[in-house]
Amino acid sequence: MKGFFITLEGTDGSGKSTQLKYLTRSLNELGYPVTVTREPGGCRLSEQMRDMVLSAQNNELCDISELLLYEAARAQHVTQVIKPALEQGHIVICDRFTHSTLAYQGYARKIDLGLINTLNSVAVQGISPDMTIMLLVDPEASFERKGGVDKDDRMELAGSGFHASVYKGYCHMAEQDSSIFALHTAKYKKHQTAELILNEVKKRLNQRD
Repeated sequence: MKGFFITLEGTDGSGKSTQLKYLTRSLNELGYPVTVTREPGGCRLSEQMRDMVLSAQNNELCDISELLLYEAARAQHVTQVIKPALEQGHIVICDRFTHSTLAYQGYARKIDLGLINTLNSVAVQGISPDMTIMLLVDPEASFERKGGVDKDDRMELAGSGFHASVYKGYCHMAEQDSSIFALHTAKYKKHQTAELILNEVKKRLNQRD
């Protein structure tokens, strides 16, 4: 692949959306072609699956169905968006990817991590991130930042214990994987976080070259 694949991970309210905008703007200013996308979603069919899995109206959705919908959306997304953009030499920045499935469906839903890793491997079709930026904030603080829980979002309605498990899962993955660049965003102002992220991305781009 000629491109460079960055995934942005983290707890709700950690500042992912803000930092994605900062990073995209900075890379564009440096002359890089950038494709920004998200999971679940990123293309028409995957966005339809996103609506299914996140709608609070679908509260009867079982954990395995939830997992399989995420993986199906990912397979379509990789095929239609991520792989073609990387082949064109773009920097692809994806808001959530496989680590989210491990955190939410694995650590929080308690689905076997080995099964999730197998399904992730099938869905990504040989594509893996060149780097993962993981933004972390304590769940209580995260929902304060957001102004409370989104009543239309199944995942946000899952409860404080669920989101505490998501947070612990992310922290564990960050400790175990040196390719992850993790920041506890409560320690920094937005522009400081953005500067740290951009410097790390530039370093890893230079290492690739």
